Amino acid sequence: MTTEFDLVVIGAGSGGVRAARMAASHGARVAIIEERFFGGTCVNVGCVPKKLFSYGSHFPQEFALAKDFGFSVQGWSFDWATLRDNKSREIERLNGIYQRILDQAGVTVFEGHGKVLGQGRVAVEDQELSAANILIATGGKPYVPEFPGCELARISDDLFYLESLPERVAVVGGGYIATEFAGILHGLGCQVTQVYRGDLFLRGFDGDIRQFVAEQMRGQEVDLKFNSDVTRLDRVGSGKQVTYQDGSQQTFDEVFYATGRVPKLDGLFADGATPTLTEKGAIKVDDGFATSIPCLYALGDVIDRVQLTPVALAEGMWLAAQLFGESKPQATMDYRNIATAVFSHPNIGTVGLSQEEALQQASAIRVYKSGFRPMRYTLGDKQERSFIKLIVDDETDKVLGLHMAGEDAAEITQGFAVAIKMGASKADFDATVGIHPTAAEELVTMRQGERITA
Repeated sequence: MTTEFDLVVIGAGSGGVRAARMAASHGARVAIIEERFFGGTCVNVGCVPKKLFSYGSHFPQEFALAKDFGFSVQGWSFDWATLRDNKSREIERLNGIYQRILDQAGVTVFEGHGKVLGQGRVAVEDQELSAANILIATGGKPYVPEFPGCELARISDDLFYLESLPERVAVVGGGYIATEFAGILHGLGCQVTQVYRGDLFLRGFDGDIRQFVAEQMRGQEVDLKFNSDVTRLDRVGSGKQVTYQDGSQQTFDEVFYATGRVPKLDGLFADGATPTLTEKGAIKVDDGFATSIPCLYALGDVIDRVQLTPVALAEGMWLAAQLFGESKPQATMDYRNIATAVFSHPNIGTVGLSQEEALQQASAIRVYKSGFRPMRYTLGDKQERSFIKLIVDDETDKVLGLHMAGEDAAEITQGFAVAIKMGASKADFDATVGIHPTAAEELVTMRQGERITA
C-alpha cells in the first residue's frame, strides 16, 4: 500500500472528507485517517440524529392538533426503541455513503488513530505515512466541567443510544445543543428542567429571539432555571440528585451536560510536533488555515471559528482549491452572514447581525418586528406563536440581520439568507410580492419600524 501522499487528512468528518475528496478531484494523492466513525459529529452524534429526534418529538403536538381539523387520533403510543434503532440504521447507511464517496474519489482510507510525528510525517497505528501536506480535521468533543459527582453526568452523545427514555431529566447548558435537547426530550414526553448559569440562554443570538423562545418553552411547561448552576451530583437510589449553588436540590432519572465543546486533540501530536494553540486550546491558524508548523493545516471545529457543519465543508473546499486547484480562491474565507438554525421548540432561524451587534457597527438602525399566531392553530385553542425581526441600517437601508422563531424558521431563513448575502435593502424586501397565506410573507410586508440609535 502507498505510504507517500500529497495530502494526509486526520479526521473523516464533514470538513475532512470534503477536503480529501476535492483535493483528490484536483489530482492530488490523498489519504484520510479515521479512528471512530465516518461522517464525524454531525452525521453520528450531532445534527443528523438530532434532527431526526426533533421530527419525532413533534408528533404528540401534531396528534393533538389533528382533532381541530376533524381527525380522530386515539390510542397512540410511543416506543423509544423504535425511534432509536431506526435512527441508528440511517446513520449506518450514511457511514457507508461517506466511505463510498472516499473510495470513488480515489482517497486511501486508514482506520485507526492518526498522530502527527513531525513535518510531513504521520503515524496511523503502527504504520508511518509521508505527506507533503497534513490536514487536522478532528473536530470537537463534549466538555463537562469538573465538580463532585461529575462522572455521573451524561453527555449529549449518550442520548442517541439510551436503553430507555427517562421520565425526569435535567439538561445543563444554555447553547444550541442544550436548548435543542430540552425541547426534544420534552416533546418525547419527559419532564425537563434546563439549567443555565446565565440570565438567559442562547448567548450570542438576538435578545428578542432569546426572550421569545424562553417564554414559549415555559408555556410548554419546560422548567427553565436561569442564574443557576450545579455544584454537586449524587446517586440517590435509581436517580441522580442535583445540588444547586443556592443549596437547593432536585432528583432526576438522568442529568445531561451540554456545556459546550472543545477541540479534540487527544494523542494527536508527538512530542515537539504540537502547533501553536489559542488560549481556548484550539489550533491557531492564519487566513489560509496554516498552522505554525510548515505544511500543517487545520479546519473545522478544531480551530474553533464557527462550529457549523456547512462552514467546515466550505473551509475544506477552499483549502483543497488553494493547495491543489488550478484556479486558486480569489479571497479568504468569508464568515459574514452565515445563516444558522437552532432546532429548539420553537425553531430558530437567523442570519446576519443581532440588534446588539448592529448597534456596534451602525450609528442608527431600524427594527421591524412581527409576532403572530400561525394560521394552522387558529381552528383550536393552541396558543403557539411565531416571531420575526428585521434589522436595517438606517442610513443605507441595507438589511443587516433577519431573525425568526417559530414553525419553519430554518427553511424560511435559508431562502432569505441568499438575499442578505447579496446585500438586499429593505426596499428590495418591500418590492417583493409575498406568498399568501404564509408565515414567510411577514418578511416582505412589515412597514412600521422603530429607529434605534447606538
